[in-house]
Amino acid sequence: MGTLVYVIPLFGVLGILYTVWKTSWVNHKDPGTDKMKKISGYIAEGAMAFLRAEYKVLAIFVVSVALLLAFAADSKDSSPVIAVSFLVGAFCSALAGFIGMRVATKANVRTTNAARSSLAKALEIAFAGGSVMGMGVVGLGVLGLSVLFIIYSNVFGVSNIADLNRVITIITGFSFGASSIALFARVGGGIYTKAADVGADLVGKIEAGIPEDHHLNPATIADNVGDNVGDVAGMGADLFESYVGSIVGTMVLGTAFFGLPEFADKSNGLAAVILPLMIAGVGIVMSFLGTFFVRVKEGGDPQKALNMGEFGSSFLMVIAIYFIIDYMMPSKWVFADPLYGETYTITSLGIFFATVIGLATGILIGIVTEYFTGTGRRPVLGIVHQSITGSATNIIAGLSTGMMSTAIPIVILASAILGSFALGGMYGIAIAAVGMLSNTGIQLAVDAYGPISDNAGGIAEMSELPKEVRKRTDKLDAVGNTTAAIGKGFAIGSAALTALALFGAFMTAAHIRSIDVSKAKVMAGLLFGAMLPYLFSALAMSAVGKAAMAMIEEVRRQFKSIPALSAALKVMKKNQDKDQSEWSEEDKIIFENADGSAEYGKCVDISTKAAIRKMVIPGLLAVFTPVIFGLVGDAEMLGGLLAGVTASGVLMAIFQANAGGAWDNAKKMIEGGVEIEGKMYGKGSNPHKAAVVGDTVGDPFKDTSGPSLNILIKLMAVVSLVIAPLIK
Repeated sequence: MGTLVYVIPLFGVLGILYTVWKTSWVNHKDPGTDKMKKISGYIAEGAMAFLRAEYKVLAIFVVSVALLLAFAADSKDSSPVIAVSFLVGAFCSALAGFIGMRVATKANVRTTNAARSSLAKALEIAFAGGSVMGMGVVGLGVLGLSVLFIIYSNVFGVSNIADLNRVITIITGFSFGASSIALFARVGGGIYTKAADVGADLVGKIEAGIPEDHHLNPATIADNVGDNVGDVAGMGADLFESYVGSIVGTMVLGTAFFGLPEFADKSNGLAAVILPLMIAGVGIVMSFLGTFFVRVKEGGDPQKALNMGEFGSSFLMVIAIYFIIDYMMPSKWVFADPLYGETYTITSLGIFFATVIGLATGILIGIVTEYFTGTGRRPVLGIVHQSITGSATNIIAGLSTGMMSTAIPIVILASAILGSFALGGMYGIAIAAVGMLSNTGIQLAVDAYGPISDNAGGIAEMSELPKEVRKRTDKLDAVGNTTAAIGKGFAIGSAALTALALFGAFMTAAHIRSIDVSKAKVMAGLLFGAMLPYLFSALAMSAVGKAAMAMIEEVRRQFKSIPALSAALKVMKKNQDKDQSEWSEEDKIIFENADGSAEYGKCVDISTKAAIRKMVIPGLLAVFTPVIFGLVGDAEMLGGLLAGVTASGVLMAIFQANAGGAWDNAKKMIEGGVEIEGKMYGKGSNPHKAAVVGDTVGDPFKDTSGPSLNILIKLMAVVSLVIAPLIK
């Protein structure tokens, strides 16, 4: 068993090698025409410019926090070395985002070019680009955590439980670093993408009557850049910190088994600590195998191909988990829980079923999310039908759909918590979170596929490729909207279980056995915690609103003040019912002369500056609130804060993500043509305009404040865990 821990980093190396291989494979695909390459270059340049600006600000924050950690953590329960863990975690999270962004901005144009001839080839490239993000995240997570554990175990020793607790406490800094980067990446990326999206939608579609992805729309490049910084780098950082957080929380709780007689031949209990690392490592292999299931024939359904990859990987993972747990854990042991003061009998089979419960919970929440947000489903059809009477009824329908969608996921999560706790106590809940995230590699690959496909459609539109190309990319994009919604549901579910695992780890580290909600200080913390998701969401949405106003004003200015652009828009409006081949020669010349007249760079600059400026306060709120409550109050008060923010935050996250997803797909249904009360409606109709307004409200819900709440919950739990040894 002692040598087993040295095998785990090899799984991480496998994930990294996969990213190198697939990146090279994508790069060798044909990027298409000169115009396509030029447009793709604009998107890549804008994405990298944002990352550089964001990382410059984050570097200051990361170094400052690392110095504070090094100074504050000098005690027998921790060590200044925790600052090193924090820096490594932050670096790995940032690197994962960089890798994913880099390949996504190369895969988008190659997907477009492949779609000129084949849907199957386009899917292959888009999924390959997404898989680089997925495997990069899990590879860096497993490699970083396992290497740090090996180094610290050798440096500090693990001869007794005090030594082991100290090693794991130092490793929690890795999760803190990952969570810090994730929050800023999610909030900053969300503000960026939604400011651009609102400008492109409201001014382009509603006022000017041109598609949001049209090359004459000044905000279109910023919009396509936003897809990458929000849904590739942002989602990658989100799941990276969930992935790492679930592993670290389980490792902390696993230390309680150290020294039990039943673990005498299992490295004296070290098996329970490295089990989550081993499951995560094997999950990389299963995600790798799952990528080979993603195949579609020409004219086939991309959704079925992606589902085959996810479900195939999950099935293989269940089999692997059984043999891992059977080998690493004793068949039965008696555990006197220091947290609850009760004695439990736990079995390896129980731990296996708890892990499977976690995996099944993620899949079930994804299915429920798909129902409430999927095109053609009853909730979305309801929003479509209520769009006929205007924006107000569209918004009411979207809000009610989002609220209704919280019920079933909460029932599923509550059942998972009760079931996994009955099978393995708090360790059972923690290992369930690991199980849910065990196939993160392929889950994130499917999720990152979405924005690549979306970008591919935008490039097809801006490059004025034949309509059949856009039809193929739209088919991929439609599936991408569903996978993105499922990914957000998956992230929310994992946030709930991971936060609960970290909460149990915090109570263990802070040496508190119970939290009495009848105490005034605990109730005060509970209420304050429940309020934080609302305040956080308000700050994020306010930032989007202000940035969107600046974007709208800039797009309007360009439409009015750039002569070539203004003339081309008049020509398009005059010929809106004609095919371009039927235009007069004079109109064709005016339209062609406008090519390249839109000042994309100014819109990119607006989104970048707004995102960097506005992401700071929400980020600091998440980091310093638990520190203040823990150091000014006490551990119980901080526990109340964590309970409040977790319960309120999970509900708010589900509500916002699903309402936004339903609004988005309702708009897309109308754009594709839909019959309402015996009459056909499509682009430009009154229901379409109402749906665009609803989608504009939902955009910051599903892409800024909603997904950022996942990280708020986990980051506050991680910060509490890190400062637990300092709380009196």
